[in-house]
Amino acid sequence: MSDLSQPGLYAVVLAAGPSTRFGSPKALIQLAGTPVLHWAVSNAARAGGTSVGVVLGSDAGAIAPLLRRSGASIVVNRGWREGMASSVRAAVNAAPPGCEGLLLTLVDQVNVTADDLRRLTHAWRRHPVLIAAALHSGSPGLPALFPSWAFPDLLGLRGESDPRVVIRRHSDRVVRISMPSAAVDVNTPEDLLDISVRGPDYAES
Repeated sequence: MSDLSQPGLYAVVLAAGPSTRFGSPKALIQLAGTPVLHWAVSNAARAGGTSVGVVLGSDAGAIAPLLRRSGASIVVNRGWREGMASSVRAAVNAAPPGCEGLLLTLVDQVNVTADDLRRLTHAWRRHPVLIAAALHSGSPGLPALFPSWAFPDLLGLRGESDPRVVIRRHSDRVVRISMPSAAVDVNTPEDLLDISVRGPDYAES
C-alpha cells in the first residue's frame, strides 16, 4: 500500500545537472525501454508523497515533455550552473504549504527502486523528527528524507555542496537505511554499458 493518502511528504527528483561527463541529458537515458526519468518519478510517487516534483535546469526544454502525463510538477532551476545546492534550494522552495518532510532522490541513481524509497518513508513516519538517509558506500547520503526542521540547513547550501553536508551536521539525528542500490549511478557512457549488461534492478512492488 502506498503512503500517498498520508499528508505532509513532498518527493523530488533532482535532474537539473548538465551531464557533462555523460555527454547528453541523463534523464533521457533509456533502460528496459523506458527513460530513467519515468522510473524515478514513478518510484517517487509510489514511495509515498502527497505530491512529486522534478527539478530541471540544463536541457530543461528537452526533458520537460517527458513529464506531460506523469502527474509530477516541474520546478525550473534557472541557477543550475551553480551546482547541486541550487537544485536542493529549488526543491525546498517548491515544497507545498504544510510540508513536513522532503524526499530527495537523484535521477541517475538508476537502481534505486520504489521499495527502497518506501523503506525511507516508512522509517521517517516511525521517527518523523529524524532524517532518514540511504546508507551506501560506507556513509549515509541520497536518497534521503528531511524533516521540515532541516529545511533551513538545506536552504543554506551553496555551490557544489550537497545534502550530505546536512546529514553529517546532524549525524545524531539520522536513521540510516541500508541501500546498496543507491551506490550505483550513471556518470559516463561506460557506467551505462555496465548497468545495461547486468540489467537494471527495478522492483515492480
